Amino acid sequence: MVIRVVFFVLSLVGGFLVCYMTPDWHTSTQQGMFLAGSIACFVIAIDVFLRGFSLRGFTSLTLGIFVGWLAARVLTVSPFFEHGDPATIYLIRMCFFVILMYLGAVIALRGKDDFNFIIPFVRFVPQEVTTPLVIVDTSALIDGRMVGVCATKFLSHALVIPQFVLDELHHVADSDNVQKRAQGRKGLEALAELKKMKHLDIKIHESDVKHGQPVDEKLIFLAQSLKARLLTTDVNLAKLAEFHGIEWLNLNALVSALHTQVAVGDDLLVTLLKLGKEPGQTIGYLADGSMVVVESSKQHLGKTVTIEVLSVLPSAGGKMIFARVK
Repeated sequence: MVIRVVFFVLSLVGGFLVCYMTPDWHTSTQQGMFLAGSIACFVIAIDVFLRGFSLRGFTSLTLGIFVGWLAARVLTVSPFFEHGDPATIYLIRMCFFVILMYLGAVIALRGKDDFNFIIPFVRFVPQEVTTPLVIVDTSALIDGRMVGVCATKFLSHALVIPQFVLDELHHVADSDNVQKRAQGRKGLEALAELKKMKHLDIKIHESDVKHGQPVDEKLIFLAQSLKARLLTTDVNLAKLAEFHGIEWLNLNALVSALHTQVAVGDDLLVTLLKLGKEPGQTIGYLADGSMVVVESSKQHLGKTVTIEVLSVLPSAGGKMIFARVK
C-alpha cells in the first residue's frame, strides 16, 4: 500500500511537471494532474487485479503472446496479402495479430503445467517441486540428537537457522553458568557437524524480526512467514506453534516411535552389564535404552547371550523387560 501511495503521488507530480515545462500547457496543470492520477489509478487497479499472478504464469503468458505474434507474423507476410485494398489488408492483419496473440496467451496459461521442455533461462516442469523448510530452534541444536537423524538422510527438509537463534546460542555458550556454557558449546558443535553434511541444505536466515520480541514469538512469526515447520524439543514452544497452526517436528516422539517393539516370547541378543537387585539377576540394555532384567544369569555377567522375553512393563524411561537366558 505504501508503494502504491508513493507511485500515485509521483504520478501527480509528474503530470504537474509535464504541464509546467510545456509552454502551451501552462494553464492546464490541473487537467494534467487529473490525467496522470487517472492513469496511476488504472495501473494500480491492474496491480490489484493481478494479485497472486505468479512469475511462472507471467512467463507462460509472455511465451504464449510471443508464439501468437510469431504465427500472425508468418501468416501476414504470406502471398495472400500482396494484392487488395490496403485498408482492408491492414484490418485483416490486425485481426490476425489480436486473435492469435489472444489464443496463444490463453492456451499457454491453461497448459503451463503440461510443458516439459527447456528454453533459454526458463524451465517448465510437469509439476512444481518445492523443498519443505524446517526452522531449527536453540533447544533442538543443544539436544544434539538431530545430528544423528540428519546423518541417516531421513530428514530431506532444508534447515533454516535464524540469525537470532545463532546469537542466542553464542550467548548461552558465553554464559557464566558452567552448565549453560556446556549446553551452548554442545549446540555449536552440533551445528558444525550439520554443516559438514554435504547432503543437507542449511540456510542462515537474516531475519528482520523486531529485536524487542521474545525468541519464541520470533520463531512463530518466521515459521508463518516462510510457511515452514518447526523443529524443537521445547514443549511450550511446540504448544504455541500448534495454537498458531504451525506444524512442528518432535524429536522425542521420533525417538519413542523408533523404540524396539518387544513382545512376550521374543528372542533378543543382550549383553549383561551389571548385577540386579535380586540374587542371581543381571541387567542389560537394548539399543533404544530399554532396561532388560534377566533372571538367574549371574554366571553370564559380561557376556552377550540370547534371552527369551517373559514380560514387558512400561516405565518413565521407556520399557522394562523381564527375561531369562534361553
